[in-house]
Amino acid sequence: MDVQLDKETVWLTQAQMCELLGRDQSVISRHVRNVFKEKELIQESNMQKMHIAGSDKPVTFYSLDVVISTGYRVKSQRGTEFRIWATNVLKQHIVEGYSENKRRLKQLNQTLRLAADISKRKALSTDEISALLQTVSEYSYALELLDDYDHQRVSVRKVSRRKAKSITYEEVIQLIDQMKSKYHASSLFGKEKDASLKSSLSAIMQSYGGKDLYPSIEEKAANLLYFLVKNHSFVDGNKRIAAAVFLRFAEKNNLIHDKTGNRRIADNALVAMTLMIAESRPKEKEVITVMLTNLIAGK
Repeated sequence: MDVQLDKETVWLTQAQMCELLGRDQSVISRHVRNVFKEKELIQESNMQKMHIAGSDKPVTFYSLDVVISTGYRVKSQRGTEFRIWATNVLKQHIVEGYSENKRRLKQLNQTLRLAADISKRKALSTDEISALLQTVSEYSYALELLDDYDHQRVSVRKVSRRKAKSITYEEVIQLIDQMKSKYHASSLFGKEKDASLKSSLSAIMQSYGGKDLYPSIEEKAANLLYFLVKNHSFVDGNKRIAAAVFLRFAEKNNLIHDKTGNRRIADNALVAMTLMIAESRPKEKEVITVMLTNLIAGK
């Protein structure tokens, strides 16, 4: 059915409602009058005249709210089918919307609990505590926008769909050598314990069935930091090296700054992210990487 889309709603004529609901115009006209007469809807905001091709005078159109109200009043086979369809859509929206909100709120609760657990498991410096609280606060704020997002009052965060530039094993070794020289680190700094460094670097670029396992650059970056911290690839310097490699990957893929030139990830946020990964449990991987992805993507 060719319908008019205007003012964020769909507009139908009475003739189109007759076709949709399987009743003649006298029946549809009566129900539409009753919708307004009973003050179920306000006539001024739900009815408008538009010019259409092939007509020498304006045609009256009715909003989607009027169509739905009329559909629930009409007694016909098509009217019954319409009500079944509309009820199913409404139920699906409620159930899926509730489930999605519940999932996001669970992520928030897990994040807050993880922050509390870290403070119990590890003696933190003032800077570490400040970084941790600020990062969790930023993520909490993002999740508090649930209602606005679900009602389309704000736009969803967007992740990049550009092709990611990988970081090679040789680049990481060169970076470690530079860090050794800069920080006068011991001979154990950056000394590999196993082959897990190569595994971490290749894992984020993996694909299955022609699709990337981690579709966006932000997801790749978040999981790279997670793998590097968790795999403990080195005898010494695991967290420092992980953060440096993460920044190098982010730099290669234009994730350091947003379009306005501001840094997406502040130094204290990176400290907190690295710390939270190090102190998290394996079962908390999903909530950690989701949080990191959102923080990298920015507000």
